[in-house]
Amino acid sequence: MEKKARLSVYLDPDLMHSLADYAARRDQSRSLIAEAAVASFLSPDADERREAAIAKRLDGIDRRLQRVERDIGITVEMMAVFIRFWLASTPQLPEASQAAARAKAGERYDNFLDALGRRLAKGPKLRQEIGEEGSWPSAAP
Repeated sequence: MEKKARLSVYLDPDLMHSLADYAARRDQSRSLIAEAAVASFLSPDADERREAAIAKRLDGIDRRLQRVERDIGITVEMMAVFIRFWLASTPQLPEASQAAARAKAGERYDNFLDALGRRLAKGPKLRQEIGEEGSWPSAAP
């Protein structure tokens, strides 16, 4: 076995502190950690490993973005269906009843916000009820 060659390097104090901390956590020498880092950096497949790690992270981001797009699509469709239903089923109120109806609407809206806050705090979320496939879960037997 060949004897290892000595190399002296100057490191930024923060980098030296990070190296010492990492070596202590792994119960390894700083020299061994630095040697492994240099070998990894100079390895011909280091770029490929970095590229694979970046691709894996990007794939994860893409999947999360697809879920967000799906959730937004569900929300838009849900609002459209609700608004159409509400407009089709709500009769126009007589002029004399409109002030009382507005007051009741304000009360109902406050109750709605309270219920929404509780639901967001505790769950389940609509996206969990719908599931990844975009369909409602089947009823329990």
